[in-house]
Amino acid sequence: MCRQLSRRLAPWLAIVSLATPATAWAHAGEAIEPHDFWTAWTLSPSITIPLVIALAIYVVGTRAIWAQAGRWHGVRGWQLGCFIAGWLSLVVALVSPLHALGESLFSAHMAQHEVLMTIAAPLLVLGRPLVPALFAVPPGARRGASRWTQRPWFRGAWARLTRPGTAWLLHAIAIWVWHVPRLYDATLQSDLVHTLQHVSFLGTALLFWWTVLHPAWSGRGTALLSLFTTMLHTGALGAVLTVSASTWYPAYATTTAAWGLTPLEDQQLGGLIMWIPGGAVYLVATLALLAGMLRESERRAPRWAPVNAVEAA
Repeated sequence: MCRQLSRRLAPWLAIVSLATPATAWAHAGEAIEPHDFWTAWTLSPSITIPLVIALAIYVVGTRAIWAQAGRWHGVRGWQLGCFIAGWLSLVVALVSPLHALGESLFSAHMAQHEVLMTIAAPLLVLGRPLVPALFAVPPGARRGASRWTQRPWFRGAWARLTRPGTAWLLHAIAIWVWHVPRLYDATLQSDLVHTLQHVSFLGTALLFWWTVLHPAWSGRGTALLSLFTTMLHTGALGAVLTVSASTWYPAYATTTAAWGLTPLEDQQLGGLIMWIPGGAVYLVATLALLAGMLRESERRAPRWAPVNAVEAA
């Protein structure tokens, strides 16, 4: 199984190795200035290789599904588009100069986090990557993985982890804990801590959006509540950062001047990014889910009307 998958992924990994120059990570961990911006791409193998593998698995799995069921069956065109857009959002957040700019500006770091949590995560969830991932491996391994996921302990753990309340709480904890000044500054001093921050943001966001975007009919009210309350508490954090009269993060004290901002102005801009654009994503998702519920109610109404008429008679 591993040998076959390695053969499928080899061309993608070759692309990464050819596209990653020796100077690609010259700015890693350093505060950059405006003249460095367009050269500050983060092409570290620890980031690019997982990204390429994830895309390759999705593409290989989708092709395998379409080879069996026909094009656009199993993975629809809009789902493929959502996954590709989500993957490109990860590239913007983790590979583009935005990642390096986060070492100099709190506002850029905040924008990076919002891309991860409110753009990449929901798009990846809408792409439904689990099925293509299964079809990317040989049939024998697929059947083994299917049997493994049917075991009671796995199903129980997954059910508990994907409860709306659990996913909401984990995501909220990740957001608030990592904005504690001491922990946040630690992410700028340690690559390991920085990686843990991004993994927790993206991982909990994927769980959160999974419970919001794929609820059963009976769970849509809970999904609406999750979206609304997340909009409230993230907006509150953004508002506090925006109106604060003091800077929270000393690590940016000497890095913002080159970009024409004081540390406090940079912090206020970052708070606005979380408060307004970030909150708007949750609001749009809430309205879209509500509109879907209303459409579903209208479709169900004709089936209910005759029953109600008979009961009234």
